[in-house]
Amino acid sequence: MSSYRDAGVDIEAGYEAVRLMKDHVRRTYRPEVISDIGGFGALFQLDLSKYEDPVLVSGTDGVGTKLRIAFIMNKVDTIGIDCVAMCVNDIVCSGAEPLFFLDYIAVGKNQPAVIADIVKGVADGCVQAGCALIGGETAEMPGFYNNREFEIAGFAVGAVSRSKIINGKDVKAGDKLIGLASSGLHSNGYSLVRKVFNPSFERMNEFVTALNCTLAEELLRPTRIYVKTVLGLIEKFN
Repeated sequence: MSSYRDAGVDIEAGYEAVRLMKDHVRRTYRPEVISDIGGFGALFQLDLSKYEDPVLVSGTDGVGTKLRIAFIMNKVDTIGIDCVAMCVNDIVCSGAEPLFFLDYIAVGKNQPAVIADIVKGVADGCVQAGCALIGGETAEMPGFYNNREFEIAGFAVGAVSRSKIINGKDVKAGDKLIGLASSGLHSNGYSLVRKVFNPSFERMNEFVTALNCTLAEELLRPTRIYVKTVLGLIEKFN
């Protein structure tokens, strides 16, 4: 009789990946988190006293073809920051504070140390954004991805008082504009990047004097998370 392992799914590797990621996940927890790793559903007790007429704001996104550069360089420890950033930067545009985050990682082969590296990046991003990594899914999908590749996506939920929602309707002539610098290309436009540079390991390791780093270092620079900056500005000026 064939087993799940015979089909290419290693359950023990899944358990080991969870063991390796636990400390990374727990360092993101906020007081409102009332469940631990391993449950079917993650529990978060919303503190309603912080909001007047609270509204939940959600966002979901992935990293796109920036992953291809990460695969070429075999460097995945910051790609999780990108995933978090793409979600929380969207919801903070509405004035919402990100509360919690969930990730989804699909792999061809579950390699626990690699999964832990990816989740470390997700946790780093959550710490930067001040939100809790309360759940996720790692799906081993043999035959769907090759053994060195994966897909990552995320989902963030935040909250804002209804009266403080930012939707652009109050923008008027004479308002001050505050520019926030990027850290580079973030996680957009990488299909064009790949067409322009035709990336290979050798090409990505080329040092670019104008950038003072290699192409890989520049292209894998994590997406900047603007949450704390924007929430601080809202608190000061709203």
